Amino acid sequence: MKRYLGIEMGSTRVKAVLIGEDLKPVVSGAYDWENRQEGGYWTYRLSDVWEGVQTSYRNMAGAYREKFGEDLTELDAIGFSAMMHGYMPFDREGELLTPFRTWRNTTTGRAAEALTALFGFNIPQRWSIAHLYQAMLDGEAHVEKIDYLTTLAGYVHWKLTGRRVLGVGEASGMFPIDSGSGDFDAAMVEKFDRKAAGYPWKLRDILPKVLSAGQEAGTLTEEGARLLDPSGKLRAGVALCPPEGDAGTGMTATNAVAARTGNVSAGTSVFAMIVLEKALKGLYTEIDMVTTPTGKPVAMVHCNSCTSDLDAWVGLFRQFAELMGADVSKPAVYDALYAHAMTGEADCGGLVAYNYFAGEPITGLDQGRPLFARNPGGMSLANFIRAHLYAAVATLKLGMDILSQREQVTLERLMGHGGLFKTPVVGQRVMAAAAGVPVTVMETAGEGGPYGMALLAAYLREKAEGEPLEAFLDARVFSGAPSSTIAPSQEDLDGFNAYIARYTAGLAMERAAVEALR
Repeated sequence: MKRYLGIEMGSTRVKAVLIGEDLKPVVSGAYDWENRQEGGYWTYRLSDVWEGVQTSYRNMAGAYREKFGEDLTELDAIGFSAMMHGYMPFDREGELLTPFRTWRNTTTGRAAEALTALFGFNIPQRWSIAHLYQAMLDGEAHVEKIDYLTTLAGYVHWKLTGRRVLGVGEASGMFPIDSGSGDFDAAMVEKFDRKAAGYPWKLRDILPKVLSAGQEAGTLTEEGARLLDPSGKLRAGVALCPPEGDAGTGMTATNAVAARTGNVSAGTSVFAMIVLEKALKGLYTEIDMVTTPTGKPVAMVHCNSCTSDLDAWVGLFRQFAELMGADVSKPAVYDALYAHAMTGEADCGGLVAYNYFAGEPITGLDQGRPLFARNPGGMSLANFIRAHLYAAVATLKLGMDILSQREQVTLERLMGHGGLFKTPVVGQRVMAAAAGVPVTVMETAGEGGPYGMALLAAYLREKAEGEPLEAFLDARVFSGAPSSTIAPSQEDLDGFNAYIARYTAGLAMERAAVEALR
């Protein structure tokens, strides 16, 4: 039996997924964790990282032993992924020079703005290069001591293999990638080096080597094997694929790595990853440019708020049900309200909602206030819930409209995953109406990023000579895989477009709410 392991360090959970030779999940193990704020930065301690990696592996190995009656001692390939971006600078002795600064920190505004102007390329605050340049602007003493700058996935891979490498998708969240070479953009590197004149390093010297999916990225050392599995049962020498970011593993897990495809993750936040046929012509601060695990350009539309306000309203209706003596489960309330929403008017009867638990750069808001507004008519439970379902993806639609209307980006299918899609049909209908394309949900999408990372590990060993990742996924993994696809109806499209026109016109109300509600 072949065994491929993917471990992903997400924002709230570290999860290990083992797949077999049929490339389907066999067993998994997880570890819950939370970031903490220390010294003004959101961070995870290195001890947290290794506790999470070791515990998720131990729980997965325990599930394997329970299922097969034997210890897990050998693997055919391993891959590690993590939340993208952030800042992990190390000195020559391999010591971390500052606490890990995660993607969540918004302390790099000056640097991000300056680098965007310098490169003519959007540099978001969470990117590693923005963190580095902000530390330079702030005169932080540690900068001159940097010997290696990497991400969380790159750090774990380095400690297990001794290799300073990153997958191209993860690397694209550190510094811009040249789609022609599949490496860091040489002209932009040169521009940055001129800004860094006087430091004892050049940018290329401290960044990881960029690799594409399917390339060898080292093997598990004896020390690495003991670090991953302190029980001593796992043998060294296992091949590792290039470490990736959670965006790339999400694309892989949903078979959205080919041009004209995309995936959308809709939960607490919502983001869409659209694989492009060519780079965008314009610069848009609303759009992040990253890549697939093989280096294809990807436009990322990210929104801070999605289902939080909707969840709050569903919770309120559940409280009412309990007040009336009904004993109903939380999933049952979601299913009932979501299904009922689709019986309402397609444009929500003139109702409009803003789900802004936080600010949204796409609509130019630094802060948010959840808000509901309506004309005197149109008030019904179905219209009310439908308006909040639309609100959950309205800002995403505004970002995606930049791609379709200003850049004429063609999208043929969108793969959905996340909490919005747990209730059958409804989330897909809403997202299809917003995106204007069919939305597919796969059964295996629930395994998420670590499953995608395990597939990238399998691709390292299983691919045919010259076989592209998209062909491998189509033929070997997702051919005949159970899924559900819903195309947008004309009624839903017209209704959502009417809603979004009302939503856009009413943004002045949201701005006023931010000012008035302190």
